[in-house]
Amino acid sequence: MLDQDNKLPVEESHATPQDSEIQEETQKEVKPKKKPSTSKSVDKMDSEIAEGNEILQDSKIQEDTQKELNPKKMPSAIKAVDEMNSEIAESSENIDHSTIEMVNYADFSLEDLVSELSRLVKENSVQSITSNVNAIKQAFHIKYGEILKVEKETFVEQGGDLVDFQHNSPIKSNYNSILYDFKIKRNEFYASKEKQLNDNLQAKLGLIEELKHLIDNAEGATMYKMFKDIQNRWVKIGLIPRVKYNDTWRTYQHHVERFYDLLHLSNDLRDLDFKHNLEEKLKLVARAEELAESDDINAAFKELQVLHKLWKEDIGPIATEQREEVWDRFSEATRKVHDKRHDFFKDMKSRFEENVEKKLAVIAEIEALDTSKNLTRVDWQKSIKELEVLRNKFSEIKQVPREKSDLIWAKYKEATRKFNVDKNNYFKLVKHEHLDNLNKKKALIEKAIAVKESEDWDTTTEIMKKIQMEWKKIGHVPQKYSDKLWKEFKDACNYYFDRFHQQQDAGTKLELDVFSKKKDLLAEIKEAIDNKTKITINTLKEYVKKWRELGRVPHEMKHIEVKFNKLLDKIVEENAIDKQDVEMIKFGNLVNSYIEQKNYRKLDSEQLFVRRKIDETSKEILQLENNVGFISNVSEDNPLVQNVRNQINVYKEKLEIWKSKLDYLRQLDY
Repeated sequence: MLDQDNKLPVEESHATPQDSEIQEETQKEVKPKKKPSTSKSVDKMDSEIAEGNEILQDSKIQEDTQKELNPKKMPSAIKAVDEMNSEIAESSENIDHSTIEMVNYADFSLEDLVSELSRLVKENSVQSITSNVNAIKQAFHIKYGEILKVEKETFVEQGGDLVDFQHNSPIKSNYNSILYDFKIKRNEFYASKEKQLNDNLQAKLGLIEELKHLIDNAEGATMYKMFKDIQNRWVKIGLIPRVKYNDTWRTYQHHVERFYDLLHLSNDLRDLDFKHNLEEKLKLVARAEELAESDDINAAFKELQVLHKLWKEDIGPIATEQREEVWDRFSEATRKVHDKRHDFFKDMKSRFEENVEKKLAVIAEIEALDTSKNLTRVDWQKSIKELEVLRNKFSEIKQVPREKSDLIWAKYKEATRKFNVDKNNYFKLVKHEHLDNLNKKKALIEKAIAVKESEDWDTTTEIMKKIQMEWKKIGHVPQKYSDKLWKEFKDACNYYFDRFHQQQDAGTKLELDVFSKKKDLLAEIKEAIDNKTKITINTLKEYVKKWRELGRVPHEMKHIEVKFNKLLDKIVEENAIDKQDVEMIKFGNLVNSYIEQKNYRKLDSEQLFVRRKIDETSKEILQLENNVGFISNVSEDNPLVQNVRNQINVYKEKLEIWKSKLDYLRQLDY
């Protein structure tokens, strides 16, 4: 657009040489003529365009013209308009698209994140899901990083060298595959978008050439209709590359104004257009002035971009004598919005400075962590949790100024590096201890294997018991060897003690008599059950006492003990007797039978078994409680939560029974 003196307005201060020189020529044709004939106007236009084409080559004239542009404009207004032009050029490549609702992906499991990523990529356009994909990537990397961290620590604790660590995860492979598909679709989209932008640019350049041709070959009867057709087609053409946006628009606008100001044909139509355009631009000015008073800075700035785009692309020129006044009002409103936005970001930068101090304070806390007194694994686990809390605290602090970001991150990495060095040194020492324990256990296995065929029962039994006691005193070994070593050791011990008890359990006449009496007692108990006789806990204890006092049965007839326990279970089912009490009665009966048989190997095995069950049950409870922790935003009456709670209660009841059994075994003197 031209200002009042036929000079380019401030918003076009970065004109091309062609624009500047044609503008200079335009200044020569300010005085309107009274209805010139079409042929004379066309002849004069031919002459002026020919002269303009020669001037276009002289960049020095363009530079001088730039210096003359609106000297009265304030630098702040020029800066504001220039910034707005840059923003509009930037948005000239942006394609409007719907966005997918953002959810809190931090609450998703790894499996749910992969499933959601797959759904988004399959069902939506890439430009609508970019923010969601980035959020999923961030959540996935955090959760997978935590798993990887635990796997690495376990690998090192078990004696592995960190350089040999490998972790293959099907879910990670699936995630990478889906992310690859997204990147392929994204690349295809942007390649297509770039082609479309260039095609649109060529179409607009073609319209500019048509407009030039129309001016060169104008015919009064048809030129206005043809001009309107060109305008309509210009608006319908889509987006173009941002680097070409402003120059293309200025060139087009120059020829539009040349059409109005130089041809002077169809004055009535031209004046009608000027009037309509003035009304539309005044609406934009009024709205811009409202935005200048708005408190929502970001929204005002975004809407102002739209107003500038409408000013440039949708609304044509107005009468020369009104251009500067209207433009001055519009650019002044733009300046006010620009200044308020500048102050807003200045205040935001100040808040970023506050975050610098907060992050430095957290770094100081990390540096103050004292690990010098950490002597055990438990000590280190406590310190690791403290560090994790501080790391989360650091991450939760928002943005800092960009120029200080690298420095703060370097300080943070150095503080955590020092902690990790000390931690790794400790676990390397633990690794050596585990290897030493490994060699000790291997030596005990060799001893057990060497005597397992012996028939010197008294001497060998004492040797085997001593070996078992030494085994208990040895500490942890690397996890990957633990189960294998235990199996070898247990097989050797069991082989010997099975042989020992076979010769010891050769059934005698007395034991056969005990078997017969126990069968009679079973029949008595079964009859009481069938007759629906009420059986109390005291009655139950009496049955167990009688059973135990009868003595032991031959080894090959021990199945009768199973039948007895089944009857006890049936009594519990049909009578109001606490299951835990019955469980302990049955356990006491079993343990006492081992004592009567002097089967101390069984007692040792039972104690190891009970300890293992306590450990397994505790882990199950911990896992279920962790699962409840991951279920967020769900009420306690949710079926899933209730199910997990019920499972926790069941395991807690079992844990109490196992602990009671262990206490019972510890009280024995054998």
